[in-house]
Amino acid sequence: MRALVLSAPLLLTLGAAAMAQPATGQVLAPLPAPAMPEGAKPSDYLHAALGALTAGRTGEAQAALEMAQTRLLDRSVPLGQTDSPSENPTIGQITQARQALAAHDRATCLNLIQTAIASATAQGL
Repeated sequence: MRALVLSAPLLLTLGAAAMAQPATGQVLAPLPAPAMPEGAKPSDYLHAALGALTAGRTGEAQAALEMAQTRLLDRSVPLGQTDSPSENPTIGQITQARQALAAHDRATCLNLIQTAIASATAQGL
């Protein structure tokens, strides 16, 4: 068994693709991105994730969930408070949906996406 120890400066210099390489040296293909217009809202990405997962396209669902979560993390905060985590409950719901998807728990993931859609829509997101 091989072990790899990386220091923080080294991790910062490595790209995600380099870290995602399997032992064979091949670079993994990126997740298929949902076709969304420029400026799509987080709820749009959540709807895309729901549709993709319903159709059995788990890679696309994962990418859409990640994009929705990223858009929710974009926010304005006062200077000096940039390290404060977001208190938006939709972010936690998407995190749980991503975990359910990774665990191959499709039913739970679908329910969590629907909950996140309702939450995001209620916030006008």
